[in-house]
Parts: sequence; structure tokens; C-alpha cells
Amino acid sequence: MKAVRFHEVGGPEVLRYEDVAQPTPAAGQVRVRVAASAFNAADNGMRAGFLPIPVVLPHVPGYDVSGTVDAVGDGVDEFAVGDAVIGFLPMAEDGGAAEYVVAPVDAFVAAPTSVPLADAAALPSVALTARQALFDDGGLEAGQRVLIVGAGGVVGKYAIALATRAGAHVIATASPRSADAVRAAGADEIIDHTQTGVLDAVSQPVDMLLNLAPIEPDEFTALVRLVRDGGVVVSTTAWMPAPDDAERNVRSVVVFVRSDAEKLTELVSLVDSGDLTLEVTRRIPLTELPALHAEAAQGRVVGKVIVVP
Repeated sequence: MKAVRFHEVGGPEVLRYEDVAQPTPAAGQVRVRVAASAFNAADNGMRAGFLPIPVVLPHVPGYDVSGTVDAVGDGVDEFAVGDAVIGFLPMAEDGGAAEYVVAPVDAFVAAPTSVPLADAAALPSVALTARQALFDDGGLEAGQRVLIVGAGGVVGKYAIALATRAGAHVIATASPRSADAVRAAGADEIIDHTQTGVLDAVSQPVDMLLNLAPIEPDEFTALVRLVRDGGVVVSTTAWMPAPDDAERNVRSVVVFVRSDAEKLTELVSLVDSGDLTLEVTRRIPLTELPALHAEAAQGRVVGKVIVVP
């Protein structure tokens, strides 16, 4: 089969489009014929060697995947050959930037039926990140106020939709380029951070500050004053700690997305019900994945890109 792999960490040039032996599922695993994988910023970090995830070289990137079950290992009865699935794969194992991928059966759930199967690869890790940040790590409840910094990205728009659906009041920061999309996702208030300081624009305390943007540590710390006593600061910027305020009982947590088949199934149902809009910005063939990594290394990848073998 064809796959893209890197045999050593480094720049985008270490990625190779090459022939690889088709994997065979072991007990508890399924093999999936890949419809698409999705590109994530962490793929760039793992290939470059600055994200501390212990991959075994050579490594196939692409931990978000959609496709059709092609073979099952011993003891697997959750899926049968021909089932359409999506999955958030173990990040240290080979991913979906290939024609076939093997992974534990519990990494997969039934795919949404309302969108093309390839596009569904765009959902797992980003939607799980939003859900886990808001509810599992942040404990967001109906009637609470949440400030989402960096809401114009893919995770941000999922977070807006999930928070508003849960009955929260959402204040979102966004640039003029993404303001319409943030509004469409359901934000109650939008702050144009290019024109207005967030500290000045938020008039009442918030219960949760969710940071999705690579802001400066001093700016991040200053924003904590907007959180009410006993509130929470949640961040997805894993390369720096999230500030808290112990004197006011404001706790903080950094989100590391976790595999969760039950919650991913719930997210799939929200896509099929129309409560969650799947975002796919661009579709590229597998042969162009090295070029996409080159874009990412320059900081130019916008939106959600899926990779089709």
C-alpha cells in the first residue's frame, strides 16, 4: 500500500511517499481502508521532533481518520467488514496518512451519515478537544458565562456551538476575518481583538476563560482577572502553563485531548442532527501531504485540511 512516513524527525523534507506493507489486525484491532485522514498542528510538531510524543520510527502521521472496516482481529465484534467508521487513533502509533490503517477497535465509532465519509475525518480530535475543555475539564453548566479566546479556529467554533447548546452565554474573541463564522456558530458577544482590548470589552465576570490562542504569558495572566472567584481557566496551549489565582480560588487546567468513544459518538450524533456543523476547509491528495507540512512549518495552514489517499 502507499503511505506517507518519516524515518527521522526534522523538516517537512523528511516525509516520504512510499510503499509500505499492508498491516494485519491483531486481536482487538480492526483494519480500516482509509477514506481520509485529517491534518493537525500536532502532526507538524511530532514530525519536527518538538512535541514529546514517543512515536516509533518510521512513523505514519494522521491520528484523525475516517474509512471503512476492511478486516477485524480476533475478539472484535463491535464492527464488521464494510462498516463506516471514524477514529481518534493512538498518537504514538501509525496513523491514517496511508491507504490502510490498523488500530484498536475502541479508537473507532460509527461514522456520521449526514456528511461524506472522507469529510468526517475532520471531526474527532478537534471536537473532542472542545467538548473535554468545556465540560470534562471546565465543568461548564447552563447559565454560566464563558470567554473563548481565539474562537475563530476550528476548535473554537466547535466550542461555541457546544457551549451555546448547553445553555451558556458565550463571549468570543475573533478577528474580522473569522467574525462571521464565529457569529454563525452561535456566539452571544464577539470581541474584535484587533481593535478592542479584551479586558476593556468584557463588562461582567465570566465563569470560565477558555484560551485557544498562542497569546503571550503576561496577557494570559492579565485575563484571569475577568474570571469570577471560584471560576476556572482552561487552555489548549500545551507548551505553556495556564495561570490561576489561588487567592480567589480560580483553578486552571491544560487540556490534552483524550480518546473517548462514548463522547465521540455523542458528537457524531450532533453532526447528524444538525446541531454541530462539520468544518472542512480544504481537501488534498496524500501525495501533497509533505507540501502541507511545509505550509504548517511556515505557519500558513488555516482551517481544517483533510488528506485523501
